[in-house]
Amino acid sequence: MAAQSFTQRFPVVAADIDELGHVNNIVYLRWAQEIAIAHWRSRASEEMLAGLVWVVLRHEADYRAALTLGDEVEVRTHVDDAPQGAAWARFVDIYKVGSEKPAVQIKSNWCLLDANTRRVKRVPLELVQRFLD
Repeated sequence: MAAQSFTQRFPVVAADIDELGHVNNIVYLRWAQEIAIAHWRSRASEEMLAGLVWVVLRHEADYRAALTLGDEVEVRTHVDDAPQGAAWARFVDIYKVGSEKPAVQIKSNWCLLDANTRRVKRVPLELVQRFLD
């Protein structure tokens, strides 16, 4: 089974730009978090949304090209084929619209928690199946 891809677009606005004239590194992480949350909300059941929450364990980013004010970006994400206990790797590629090569590639490891107890929870098979073809 392969992971289902999820895509969103974002405009690059003035608040995203740093002193070097390109998108600040923290903005890429914000986009990675926003698309991860949107992907989760699009696939999870109401019960899952009410009872589970994800937290980031780690982000790794490879910066390949600068994005600047006025660019539109396409952000694509998918999860790894299988979680590791409570942790699940997520991949995010950020493209300037029209480009075939990503400007930034991010790998994030997310950890599943029980929303009520805030304790780590193994990713259940039912949840995994919602994200895989």
